[in-house]
Amino acid sequence: MSNSKFEYHDLRLVEPDFKSSLTDLIIELDYLRKKQLSGTTPPAIFFRLKHIFHMLESMGSARIEGNHTTIAEYIETKIEQPQNPTQQIKEIQNIEEAMFFVEKNIDDYPINRMFISEMHKKIVEGLECSPHGEGDFTPGKYRTKNVVIAKASHMPPDHTTIPQYMDELFTFINKTDSSKYDLLKTAIAHHRFVWIHPFSNGNGRTVRLFTYAMLVKLGFNVNMGRILNPTAIFCNNRDNYYRYLSLADKGTDNNILSWCEYVLKGLKDEIEKIDRLLDYKFLKEEILLPMIAYSLERQYITENESKILNRVVEKKIVQSADLEDLFPGKLKSEISRQIRKLIEKKMLVPIETGKRKYVICFDNNYLLRGIIKMLDIKGFLPVKDE
Repeated sequence: MSNSKFEYHDLRLVEPDFKSSLTDLIIELDYLRKKQLSGTTPPAIFFRLKHIFHMLESMGSARIEGNHTTIAEYIETKIEQPQNPTQQIKEIQNIEEAMFFVEKNIDDYPINRMFISEMHKKIVEGLECSPHGEGDFTPGKYRTKNVVIAKASHMPPDHTTIPQYMDELFTFINKTDSSKYDLLKTAIAHHRFVWIHPFSNGNGRTVRLFTYAMLVKLGFNVNMGRILNPTAIFCNNRDNYYRYLSLADKGTDNNILSWCEYVLKGLKDEIEKIDRLLDYKFLKEEILLPMIAYSLERQYITENESKILNRVVEKKIVQSADLEDLFPGKLKSEISRQIRKLIEKKMLVPIETGKRKYVICFDNNYLLRGIIKMLDIKGFLPVKDE
C-alpha cells in the first residue's frame, strides 16, 4: 500500500533573499547567458564536440530512469550503426533525436502543449510499453489514469485535472517577467512538470528535455556554439536529484529555493567546465593529441593516419600541401589518396562542401573511443560506466 498523497501547492515565483548564494548564482548565470562566446577552437571542431555531449546528455537522461547501457556499448552503436538496435539503445537514440528536434524548432515555436507533445512522441517512439518497456500506449497524449510514483511521498494530481495544470504551467513559463526571474522559472517549471506527471510514461526524459528547451529559449545560445548539458546536473548523483525534488514537493518557499539552488549551481558548474573546450590550446594538448595517441596504441588507426591527424590537429585546418613534408618523395596524388581514405573513414571532413580544406572529425568513427576516454580522464563526462 502506497503512503503517497496529493497535496496542492500554488505555482508561483519564489524570490530569494538579495544576500543569498542563490542570488549570486542567478547573477553569475545571467552573465554567462549574455557573455559573447569566443575562443580559439574552430567552430567546425567545437560543433563535433557538441554532437558528443548530445550523446552523453541523452545517455544520462536514460540512465536516471534505469537504462543500464554503458558508454562503451553506446559508442559501438555509433561506429557500427546496427540496423536493429536493442530497446535500451533505441531509448537513448530517441532522446538524441528529441534534442535535435528542440534545437531545430525552439526559435520558431512556443513551448506549449503541441511542442511538448511532439517531444514526448519522439522520446517513446518504437519502444515497448510498460510494464516491460519505456514506451507509452498514447504517445503525446496526457495520461487518462491516476498514477503513483515509486519511492515518492508525492502523489501526482488526478488525471482529469492535468490539462488545467499543464495550461497553468505553459502560462507560467511564457509570461513576460523581468529577465532576472528566467532561471528561477526554469527550475520551478522542471519541478512542477514532475509534480504534475502528465504522461503515462516518459515523464522524466520529457521534463529534462523541457528544461533544455527552456534554457535554449532563454538565450543560452546553443545554436551559436555553446554546449549545454543540463542532464549532467541530475545524473551525476541521481539520489540528490530525487532528494531535492522531494523537498520541493513540500511546497514551502525554503524548499523550493533549495531545489532552485541545486539546479542552478549544477548548471553553472557544467557551463563553465564545458566552455573550457573553447580554448584550443587546452583542447589540443589535453584531449585531441592524446586521443590520437590512444587510438594508434590500440591500432584503431595506422601510423600514417596518425601522422596526418596529428598535423591536422596542430594546424586546426589543413590542405594537401600542408602534409607533403610528412611523406617525402610521395606524389601529390598519393597524399590526396591518403586524405580521401580518412574522409571515407569520417576522420576528416571539409570545412565547407566543395572546399579542399579539412578539419578532424571524431564523433562517429573509431576516434570516438579515444576522445571519450580523454574527456573522461579530464572530468568532462556527466555519465560514468558502472
